[in-house]
Amino acid sequence: MAPADHTSAPVLEALADYHRQGRLTFAPPGHKQARGADPAVREVLGDAVFLGDVLASGGLDDRLTRGRVLERAQDLMADAVHAEHTFFTTCGSSLSVKAAMLAVAGPHEKLLIGRDAHKSVVAGLILSGIEPVWLEPRWDTERRLAHPPSAAEFEEAFEAHPDAKGALITSPTPYGSCADLRAVADVCHRRSVPLIVDEAWGAHLPFHPELPSWAMDAGADICVTSIHKMGSGLEQGSVFHLQGDLVPPELLRMRADLLGTTSPSVLLFAGLDGWRRQMALHGRGLLGAALDLADETRHAIEEIDGLHVNDRADFCGAGLADDLDPLPGVIDVSALGITGYQAADWLREHRAIDAHLTDHRRIGAQITHADDRETVGQLLAALKDLVRVAPELRPAPRVEVPLPGELRMEQARLPRDAFFGPAENVPVTEAAGRVAAEMITPYPPGIPAILPGERLTEPVLRYLRTGKDAGMNLPDATDAELESIRVVPRDTE
Repeated sequence: MAPADHTSAPVLEALADYHRQGRLTFAPPGHKQARGADPAVREVLGDAVFLGDVLASGGLDDRLTRGRVLERAQDLMADAVHAEHTFFTTCGSSLSVKAAMLAVAGPHEKLLIGRDAHKSVVAGLILSGIEPVWLEPRWDTERRLAHPPSAAEFEEAFEAHPDAKGALITSPTPYGSCADLRAVADVCHRRSVPLIVDEAWGAHLPFHPELPSWAMDAGADICVTSIHKMGSGLEQGSVFHLQGDLVPPELLRMRADLLGTTSPSVLLFAGLDGWRRQMALHGRGLLGAALDLADETRHAIEEIDGLHVNDRADFCGAGLADDLDPLPGVIDVSALGITGYQAADWLREHRAIDAHLTDHRRIGAQITHADDRETVGQLLAALKDLVRVAPELRPAPRVEVPLPGELRMEQARLPRDAFFGPAENVPVTEAAGRVAAEMITPYPPGIPAILPGERLTEPVLRYLRTGKDAGMNLPDATDAELESIRVVPRDTE
């Protein structure tokens, strides 16, 4: 077989050809190459957005997709990251991970899952009726932070649940901490069941040797990746990769078809295709520069009194993570006497800088290949200003973060049964002991604190109440003020 030509970008080339031929469409989208779009919208978005918005079949490709435009782009992506099969999606990794779960387990079948999973995994459980077997993350009690479960914990869980159909692990986490994926994959493969890796935060990992090992190289069967998070793709651009013979590619494709849109965005496909070409041709140099810049930035932040960038010494070691991606840039602001919520709000309002993840003591300032000394300089200046004004922001609202043992709640009912069954609202002060009928998720990073079917405990409820008062974002709570919570009626528990 001839080596793959990574100078090619089939989607982008087909889109250029579409414009070169001056095609006239009498099919959707109705804006007809920007002509019908509102002038005010065109002024803000620019016509390039509309010019790239064509039908995937019957536009970019012919009605029978005989040009194999998308297929060729996916094959090049698979080659670039050492996968056997790659599928593009335009509904984010929230869809991709659900498709992966449905390809491994079905209703009332078991799947081992780290309890630090994203809310999209829980949504997959609700939709599918899969029975989760929860694995405890490795908790850092001092920092009140979760790291991925260890291979030993998966081994123990399989011994207790030999009928489990496979396993799902999140690595890297939004904080950059990573599991020993090869060891976890070995645990699964000794039982001939597949490993799914939610690697939404790891799109860049295959393209530089100093970054943590990524899922396909570590032997995982399915890997879900968000290209927009650490890559150059557009929001919602996601891929899932497949290798081995434990999950047939046609099965994964069929499960994805249940959830995906029949009107995928060519704009997103083009972003995925272009990013793959960029990384295949220039990724090592771009990411090497990003790693050097992140290292410089880390040292500069450490020179600012009251700030600390969490590093390998903080996150890795016995009982903690196995590896660390340094690019997420997790900054601990607790020595300033303020919360991460206060820090993020001040930076946005007063210095026009947006942080990523926020929690009771940290903010995330991720560095990617798009950053340079100018953008980092603005960040450093803003952080110095934050330190100067921190006394004015104190006292910090107290967030009562539970100890690790207090976070674990009994899964009294399947998430699907609790979510779709009878429910009632009760005051949050009276909810301890009741079975939740909704999901409640601090966001970002989007790891649920409460799942449907879990029996609520006072420490978790107190954490959410105090967190809400301190500025925690809980976008999926039925009651936005968290004065009440949706629970299963007592007579149906």
